[in-house]
Amino acid sequence: MESFLQLLVSGIAFGCIYTLVAIEYSVIYQASGLVNFSHGQWITLGGFVFGGTMIRQFNMHYIPAMLLSLVVMGIFGALVAKGIFNPLRHLPNNLFVVLGTVMLGKIIIELCRIIWGASAFRIEGFLSDTVKIGGIVFPEVYIWIVIISVIFLVVQAILFQKTKLGKAMRCVASDQKAAALMGINVNRNIIITVAYSAIICAIIGILVAPIFNVDINMANSISLKGFAAGVVGGFGTIGGSIVGGLVIGIIENMYLMIGPAIYKDVVAFVALIIFLLMKPTGLLGKNQQKRS
Repeated sequence: MESFLQLLVSGIAFGCIYTLVAIEYSVIYQASGLVNFSHGQWITLGGFVFGGTMIRQFNMHYIPAMLLSLVVMGIFGALVAKGIFNPLRHLPNNLFVVLGTVMLGKIIIELCRIIWGASAFRIEGFLSDTVKIGGIVFPEVYIWIVIISVIFLVVQAILFQKTKLGKAMRCVASDQKAAALMGINVNRNIIITVAYSAIICAIIGILVAPIFNVDINMANSISLKGFAAGVVGGFGTIGGSIVGGLVIGIIENMYLMIGPAIYKDVVAFVALIIFLLMKPTGLLGKNQQKRS
C-alpha cells in the first residue's frame, strides 16, 4: 500500500509538470499556429538562468532568484517572438517553421554549454528535503510542484477570463483575422503570449532542477511527455492538458508496480501513438477546422 501511494504521489507531481509543458505548447500554438519544437531547450535555459546565474554566480536567495529568472525568460520570449516567431508564421511552408524552431533549440543548448559548461550541477539546499506523512516518504519538491501548478492554473484562469489582456489573447487564439478587425494588435499579442509561455518554461525548469539537476539534457524527456500529454488530453485545450498530464504521469509511475523502470518512458510514447491512431483529437479535444 505504501508503495502504491508513493507512486501515486510521484505520478501526480510529474503529471503536473507534463500539464505545464502541454499548456506551453498549447499557448503558443493557439496564439500563432506554431508548434514550438524548441520547448525543451527553453525549459533548460530557464533552469540554467535560475541555477547557473542567479544562484551560483549572483548568490541570490531562492525567491528573488526565481522571480528575476521569470523576468529574464519573459524578456527572452518576447525577443524570440518578435525576431523569430512572427516572421516564421508568415512563411508559406510549415517545414520552415519546424526547421526554425528546431535550430533555435540547438542554438540555445550550445549557448548554455558555452556560458555555463556541459557538466550537470545541483542547486544545494533547494527543495532537497524529504517529507514523511504516515509511513510514506517522498521528496519535498513533489509537494511544491503540485502547489505551484495549482496556483499557476488559478492565476491563468483569472488572467484569461477576467482581464482585458487575457481576453485579447483568447481572441487572437480563436481567430487572428477577426481579432485584427476588432482593433487588436495581433503581432503584439503574440509577443506577449510567447513571453508568457517562456515564463511557464522558467517555472518548469526551476521545479524540475531538484529532480534532474541542472543539465543540458534535463528537459529532453519531460518535453516529449508533455507533448504526449497534450495529444492524449486534447491538443490546444487547457482542460485537456490537465487531464492528459495527470493520465500520463500516473500511468507511467503505476507501471513501475508491474514492470522494470528502464521501460518507464515507453509508456507515455505508447499512449501518444495509440491516441494519434485511434483518437487524434484526444480525450477532451474537438474536431478543429484548418487554421486560416
